[in-house]
Amino acid sequence: MIVMGATKAFAQSSEELKKQRDNLNQELQRLNHELEVTSNNKKSTLLQLNLIKDKIEIQEKKIKNIDSDIRLLDNQITDNTNEVHGLQSQLTQLKKDYAAMVLFAFRNQSAYNKLMFIFISKDFNQAYMRLKHLQQIGAYRVRQAEYITGTEKDLGIKIVQLDKNKKEKSDLLAEQEKEKTALGEAKKEQANKVIDLSQHQKQLKEQTATAQRQLARINRAIQDAIRREVEKAAADEKAAAAAKNKADNSSVATTSRRPIKTTNELLTATPEAAKLSSDFLGNRGHLPWPVANGIFLHGFGTVVINGIRDENQGVSIKTNENAPVRAVFDGVVLIVQDVSGTYTVVIRHGGYFTAYSNLKSVSVSKGQKVSLKQSIGVAAADPATGETEIEFQVLKGEDYMDPASWLQQN
Repeated sequence: MIVMGATKAFAQSSEELKKQRDNLNQELQRLNHELEVTSNNKKSTLLQLNLIKDKIEIQEKKIKNIDSDIRLLDNQITDNTNEVHGLQSQLTQLKKDYAAMVLFAFRNQSAYNKLMFIFISKDFNQAYMRLKHLQQIGAYRVRQAEYITGTEKDLGIKIVQLDKNKKEKSDLLAEQEKEKTALGEAKKEQANKVIDLSQHQKQLKEQTATAQRQLARINRAIQDAIRREVEKAAADEKAAAAAKNKADNSSVATTSRRPIKTTNELLTATPEAAKLSSDFLGNRGHLPWPVANGIFLHGFGTVVINGIRDENQGVSIKTNENAPVRAVFDGVVLIVQDVSGTYTVVIRHGGYFTAYSNLKSVSVSKGQKVSLKQSIGVAAADPATGETEIEFQVLKGEDYMDPASWLQQN
């Protein structure tokens, strides 16, 4: 039973690795297609360099994936080899025992000997016991024959599994070697592109600086919108408290002693907002991606792009051209704002906010309720690089959080 459980666990892990490898292969096919399209441009571009960089990252992930699968196969091969050896030893012993039993039976096969064995008993009880013993020997021989047949069958199955494991490992090693060769070629191509682009380093830095300035404007717009929402909630809270004090004939002194509420308390003051906030938090790690297909270009925190260091308050997600951008959770649109030619949409989820930037067009408006996975716009392409990407942010109140920890594994 233990062996079966271990085999099942192995199969699940190997199946998961294969699924991940299939996804990586699809991504490699997409990148190769994009590289083929951009190769018509004889001059090296930043888009080509980024595509090659993405390709290298995917190839390295695939090689690591194959390494993990090979380690699993090595463990399975070891387990199956040990089982084969154990079954072979068990089979040898069973056959040896059975041969001795057959020899004993051959020597005592005459009915006369069996009868004499019973008749020379001292009393009836001993005769009965000897008769039962002879019957048990016969039944034991049948069981031993069945054990031998069953063990031979189990041994055959394990040998087939072992051969299959070895074949799978051989195929994976060949695939890994092929991928390492492709990785080496991609790194050479990347080096050549870097050399070509080094002459345009100043231009690249200017493009990066321009993009960072635009992102800073987007962040200011997001913070201003959230701050206004907090101030509005504080004003509503103050007005409600003043009305209550007036109704209760409370003194001004009592009003001044009212405890100051936190930003989160203000944003979740209503039951609806509190529930929405709680539901959003409960789905941490399980939120869908804001695009159906995409990969991270830049993560949360400190990033260095073309030699320029910056603090990324969200994640940059590369996606397909004209990809629909969707809400990751139910909520209400806080703002729709044009920032330097592209749109930013901020959705409120109680005490939390999600921001979607670099949209070419939008299909929602301020104050509109949106539902999970509802389309809110279309991703825009970067005119400098040709890449289609969006900036996605998650905030608790006015504090930025790492979106990667909120999204489900892609």
